[in-house]
Amino acid sequence: MSAEPAGERRQALGGWTPWPPELADLYRRAGYWRGETFGDLLRERAARHPDRIALVGDDRRLSYGELDQRADRLAAGLLRLGIQPGDRVVVQLPNLAAFFEVCFALFRLGALPVLALPAHRRAEITYFCEHTEAVAYVIPDRDGGFDYRELARQVRREARTLKHVLVAGEPGEYTALSSLLEGPVELPEPAAGDVAFFQLSGGSTGVPKLIPRTHDDYLYSVRASAEICALDAGSVYLAVLPVAHNFTLSSPGSLGTLYAGGRVVLSRRPSPDEAFRWIEREQVTMTALVPPLASVWLEAARTTRHDLSSLRVLQVGGAKLSSEVARRVRPTLGCTLQQVFGMAEGLVNYTRLDDPDAVTLETQGRPISPHDEIRVVDDEDRDVEGGQVGHLLTRGPYTIRGYYKADAHNAKAFTRDGFYRTGDLVRRTPSGHLIVEGRAKDQINRGGEKIAAEEVENHVLAHPAVRDAALVAMPDVHLGERSCAFLVPRGQPPPGREINAFLRERGVAPYKVPDRIEWLETLPTTSVGKVDKKALRQWIADRLAQGARG
Repeated sequence: MSAEPAGERRQALGGWTPWPPELADLYRRAGYWRGETFGDLLRERAARHPDRIALVGDDRRLSYGELDQRADRLAAGLLRLGIQPGDRVVVQLPNLAAFFEVCFALFRLGALPVLALPAHRRAEITYFCEHTEAVAYVIPDRDGGFDYRELARQVRREARTLKHVLVAGEPGEYTALSSLLEGPVELPEPAAGDVAFFQLSGGSTGVPKLIPRTHDDYLYSVRASAEICALDAGSVYLAVLPVAHNFTLSSPGSLGTLYAGGRVVLSRRPSPDEAFRWIEREQVTMTALVPPLASVWLEAARTTRHDLSSLRVLQVGGAKLSSEVARRVRPTLGCTLQQVFGMAEGLVNYTRLDDPDAVTLETQGRPISPHDEIRVVDDEDRDVEGGQVGHLLTRGPYTIRGYYKADAHNAKAFTRDGFYRTGDLVRRTPSGHLIVEGRAKDQINRGGEKIAAEEVENHVLAHPAVRDAALVAMPDVHLGERSCAFLVPRGQPPPGREINAFLRERGVAPYKVPDRIEWLETLPTTSVGKVDKKALRQWIADRLAQGARG
């Protein structure tokens, strides 16, 4: 264990905001922060049951002992390559065992993974590399028909600090991860209060913000989630959403399953055809989906020939699940529904497995911790009455105190006393459960993929034919929301496909490319001169409704 009493050395990493000492001491006294690191976690599990299978995927079955050894050997190879404690490494891997080998190796070394998603492209990856001054970038060679080696070539031309590209696959011009496995060496042990890695915010303005997570705070969330979800050595968790996503990683996700000594099964694709095979073959007991995917699975389960009877819990999160779909889970899949509402910044809420149906079907859960402080406030930060809709503010033992190197944004995103402004509109029930009513931030939730309107607007405005732009959400029966770009042209408007091709050329992730484009002479404005996005959302919703009636 890496116990960290007051005064012990701290990681020399600027740009992040630690918890105030009095709160840190409180969380240690309460037993939330136990001085454990990710390296400790894996080493202890490997010592306890070295031959038990930890990871399954892509024709690989890795035991806890093998994962522990490979993490040590890869850490030694990374150190020899020149990657030092405190260095940042952008990791962009799909659902592969290599993701865990790389992350645990970096944890052991004290270097910091920056967890990018497979869908990110040049604009995002270049920003992550430049903002964190990353020295290395880890990729697959190809995945889903996309060539990540070409993406790496583009990023290297722009990211000045990037020295190494490491590949989980065929090396070609880059270094293969498999070539770095060396005999273990003595490594510096990070402190539990150190930043362990960076996650990405959904981002309401610009590109995603970077979220610093420490060993102490994140492992508390992992441990408490595993307990709430009743994970044990017999649990088999199927990861179908991107494994780097907070939901899939820790709610309780793959890390919660490894903490409990269970088995993680990695599906490269979330489609029922692939996932149902894994459920039957590995006797999966739990998995996690976003609402649109849950609807697809429920439809496919009606006619599948695969045996899904091992599935005990289906988690749904990332966006609000409609009560109509929620009611279909148990009759169709024969398992318990668990709603999850959380954020990579910290706070996670679960419906409990023994909650009454009315709570499970109609709410998005209650917080993990007794020390999760919740406020529901009006526009002036005044607490609203119980049951009223307001803005959700939170702070606690695993909710960050600030984004990395983002002082100006932090001044808006956090209150002076450290509450995080989540951007969610919620109601709180007398039992403490939350009901999500929508988003206050200018963000589009496309089936769980968060799109920052300002980021896409800035890209669109770089097109010479566009004078003004506003991106808004429009309702969609499958994804919940899709994006509609309202554009004002300079002269004759070009075809919408030209705009979208332009965005792809700029390296914008495919899910951020507008689903629909509408050209206007001017954008509507409010009384104070701001673009009236409420009017635009209403306009497109009415247009879609008219089309449906027609």
